[in-house]
Amino acid sequence: MEWTPTSWQSKNVKQQPTYPDAEELERVVDELSRLPPLVTSWEVESLKAQLAEAAAGKRFLLQGGDCAEVFDECESSVIANKLKILLQMSLVLVHGGKRPVIRVGRFAGQYAKPRSSDLETRDGVTLPSYRGDLVNGFAFTEASRRPDPQRLLRGYERASLTLNFIRSLVDGGFADLHHPEYWDLDFVEHSPMAAEYRRIIDTISDSIQFMETLAGRLEGAIQRVDFFTSHEGLHLLYEQAQTRRVPHRPGWYNLATHMPWIGMRTADLDGAHVEYCRGIQNPIGVKVGPSMTPEWLAGLLVRLNPRREPGRLVLIHRFGHDRIADCLPPLIEIVREAEQPVVWCCDPMHGNTQKTQSGIKTRRFDDILAELEQAFDIHRAMGSYLGGVHCELTGEDVTECTGGARGLDEESLTHKYTTFVDPRLNCEQALEIAMLVARRMAQTAERPAAVTAAGHSTAAA
Repeated sequence: MEWTPTSWQSKNVKQQPTYPDAEELERVVDELSRLPPLVTSWEVESLKAQLAEAAAGKRFLLQGGDCAEVFDECESSVIANKLKILLQMSLVLVHGGKRPVIRVGRFAGQYAKPRSSDLETRDGVTLPSYRGDLVNGFAFTEASRRPDPQRLLRGYERASLTLNFIRSLVDGGFADLHHPEYWDLDFVEHSPMAAEYRRIIDTISDSIQFMETLAGRLEGAIQRVDFFTSHEGLHLLYEQAQTRRVPHRPGWYNLATHMPWIGMRTADLDGAHVEYCRGIQNPIGVKVGPSMTPEWLAGLLVRLNPRREPGRLVLIHRFGHDRIADCLPPLIEIVREAEQPVVWCCDPMHGNTQKTQSGIKTRRFDDILAELEQAFDIHRAMGSYLGGVHCELTGEDVTECTGGARGLDEESLTHKYTTFVDPRLNCEQALEIAMLVARRMAQTAERPAAVTAAGHSTAAA
């Protein structure tokens, strides 16, 4: 079927806001389509090449960041702290897993969120649901909840500012492995894992010094790292406006982000989001939940990656610790039968969301860990390779998920609960997850198995 950036408009469209002023919306989308791109096609192709290596078991994907970004937190300290915790986590994963790590942030565009209902009612008042800062405001007032097209421009501007600051930090030596102490967060000092993290830093520093002494020069490759962005490709007019052709490359690229993903609510085979994503050259993430059947997944594989291109698809499974054992194996089998070179990535957050007796949304650290442990075991047992982890996290000292090394309980949640949508791991809990994942990666490395081009190991546990 012929594809254009607007062909999705002829399909069944879900999770899109209703704007009161259609003419203003059209003007804003037209303006967005003329603004410079946020990322480049060669960055997109670089990420795709690295993901192809992850599908073959040669790299590991770390994807993390806020559940939903908000405009008011486009601040240097907030951005730097998110970058710090992802760098810390990747350092731990490289050290423990003995593989290069692909760093992909859930930021510079994660401003739109799907909702279970178009409307929200409080005390007899019904207003449009909050769909993220890209669409409307969080405050429960008629003015705030009115979908505003100008927010699309603000989202673009905030994403641009975020990306510019991240690139400046990375290119300026912020990620230099000669100085991993720059990445320290004061909160981590209080963690029982702090001593282990310090040992990892010392080991890496000693190794770098040894290698450079032998070589007689500084190694430029460890003075900076690649860093990529991702967000849910939910607001299709926003994505369409930044979809471009580029010189000397075939096809269309979404240049608002390196890797958009499709959520479970919008993954219909004949839906608008799948139609849009099938036509762009970017790597595509697909969230895979308990309702995903093998037949549905098989259809998505054909629709989104008909040429079986390595690095094209990242399957982000999110079942919950109590359902992963039943749900994941049939999907691994269907991917094997399709001979698709996917990156399997575990999202242990979304399937483990619950509410406390007082109605606060949270996630238990033990449940998150249990899903991760099972994911490693299931992939290994089925001759597959778990090539990544996807976490909602922040570099701030929040109290939104219970448990972890310091045992946050339900009463602790009220101390600093700041998320607008879903609960996130704080920096201490995120670092703890990274250490536990690194240990499992190390165990896998101790029992190496060849991985086929389709991302399947040739040896089972």
